[in-house]
Amino acid sequence: MQNSQPELVENPDESLATIIGRISGLIASDNFPNSDRAALKRMNPKQEPPLGFYRFALRHLPPNWQHRRRAWQAILSGMALMSPHIHSLKQPLGRVLAEEHYSEARLERLLAAEDETQHALILRAVRFLAAKKRPVDWTHIAGLLLTTDAQKREDLHLRIATDYYKNLKEKE
Repeated sequence: MQNSQPELVENPDESLATIIGRISGLIASDNFPNSDRAALKRMNPKQEPPLGFYRFALRHLPPNWQHRRRAWQAILSGMALMSPHIHSLKQPLGRVLAEEHYSEARLERLLAAEDETQHALILRAVRFLAAKKRPVDWTHIAGLLLTTDAQKREDLHLRIATDYYKNLKEKE
């Protein structure tokens, strides 16, 4: 399998993993204002974001983030929902979903969805994980939202599905 790590065309010097690690750390930080975190939690990718989103985006997101604004809204909203248990590179999304008994049908819909439907389904999955207090590798979630290259998306779907089914077998 090729590297399924999506790359951000906007800033090739900073990997998606680096960006996700940095922004998840900021949102989970005790120093991050609770009012800003609450505003991010309430965001709806279908609606115009609050000024707090723009303040955060202009300070912390990669250049040209505005070209994928709705995806970044979903990412920041999801991270805020999961705070403080947001991101762990050692917790692949597929594995965590399997361990928490996320249904196969829901995962199938999530991986097949696009655009606004995908944003909504990802935020549902995030709420599910937040209730379980389970951090995940957010590079997988961000990759689902940001990757436009068809082959890279398929590689990411395969990685998530592999982690999911490998864990289902181990659980049986």
